[in-house]
Amino acid sequence: MTAHRRRAELAAAIRRAAHPPIREVRFWLIQIMVVVIASLHLLMDLHPSVEIGLFPSGLPIALLIIPVGYAALRYGLSGSAATGMWATLLWLPDLLLPHDQGHPGGDLVNLALIDIVAFVIGQRIESERLAHLQAERATAQRLAVEANYRRLFETNGAPILVLDGHQVVRDANPAARAVLGGDVLGRSSEQIFGRDVVGVKSDALLAERSSRVLSLPDGRDYRVDLVSLPDQSDGASTQVILEDVTEERAEGRRATRYAALVIQTEEDQRRRLARELHDEPLQLFLHLARRLEGIGQRRGVPANVSDELAEARHQALDAAGRLRSLAKELRPPALDQLGLVGALSSLLADVEDEADLTTELVVHGSKARVPPEVELGAFRILQEAVRNTLRHADASLCQIIVTFAAEELTCQVVDDGRGFPTDKIDEFAPGHFGLVGIAERAHLLGGKLAVDSTPGCGTTVTVTVPLRLEEHATQ
Repeated sequence: MTAHRRRAELAAAIRRAAHPPIREVRFWLIQIMVVVIASLHLLMDLHPSVEIGLFPSGLPIALLIIPVGYAALRYGLSGSAATGMWATLLWLPDLLLPHDQGHPGGDLVNLALIDIVAFVIGQRIESERLAHLQAERATAQRLAVEANYRRLFETNGAPILVLDGHQVVRDANPAARAVLGGDVLGRSSEQIFGRDVVGVKSDALLAERSSRVLSLPDGRDYRVDLVSLPDQSDGASTQVILEDVTEERAEGRRATRYAALVIQTEEDQRRRLARELHDEPLQLFLHLARRLEGIGQRRGVPANVSDELAEARHQALDAAGRLRSLAKELRPPALDQLGLVGALSSLLADVEDEADLTTELVVHGSKARVPPEVELGAFRILQEAVRNTLRHADASLCQIIVTFAAEELTCQVVDDGRGFPTDKIDEFAPGHFGLVGIAERAHLLGGKLAVDSTPGCGTTVTVTVPLRLEEHATQ
């Protein structure tokens, strides 16, 4: 690679040397100077009696350094190489003089040195000139980029701040000054945002703190995007871009409120249906079963009629049992009476009765009652996750793990079923709304959903819900 580069540089140098600046007047003045020096030297060699003031012993060939050097300084290699070759051609008559009149040996050596110096100095100056030209071009490009950036920075409608390494604002565009005030320069990020939003230096932490939403003095909401800028003379800088998301968040809040109202209406309807099923149809079936039993036990009733009445009684009791199960599924009484843990114990007991599945409930932390909306949301999430296990997992074990902490509730459903690739979870969503419903309920509670699954190794669904819902509701 290095040898190839050197050959390319040598070829480029030869091309430059082969194209002297013949259109330049000064170049020809330099060549005339070479002609004068060569002519005087030849004259003094032909007529030794001619003496010139400073050079009584003849005009030295070293004087060619003056035009060669000037050509190199003025035109680089193309000028010095052409001047050296021109001097060599003009010196040929002097080299052909007899030994008693000229100095062919010494002149030949000196000419060779002059040509070498012309090439070396010219190449060196040419390299310096090219480097300087490249530096000028790079500087011009940098200035153009900076000008474009500055133009975009100044005209951008989004507020933009530039913070130095001490998190102090050293630049702000007009949009930022309009929102944060004209005195924003020199203020720290903590003074502007009221909390430590930016005070990090690693790219990982910058990425983590990006996308936060803040409410600024103009009454609007802004999403914070942080970008680490290249090191400046005063250290690393951070660019803070504030994207107005007021309308987006308002629309999101409306959608969230609508979804919450839909779910609340659904739960109210479930509660009403469960109560009506328990109060009227269930009691009617039980009353019917008792009447059928009483009729069948009366004297004089034929045996075949008594058997049919007994069968009808069993059917009435079976219908009553189904209604009781339906009412329980619509609104488990244990949830209101015993809380989340009691309702989950009842749920798993029913699952074991319905399917060939081993279940287990594990509780960590104190079994404290949590806000009703959290209990109901967590129960519905776990209920749906257990249903997904029954429908799709083909599992032999289903475990529910509930962890009570001071500020959050963590719920997990773990099975040993067939699993699925989580990178294709979006492909399953259109036909299976279980995970969609779980994610939506978790979002309404301000929680997070995580699904960990591997084909053949089971699935773990984890939902973490904060216990302080008022904080989520304000965001």
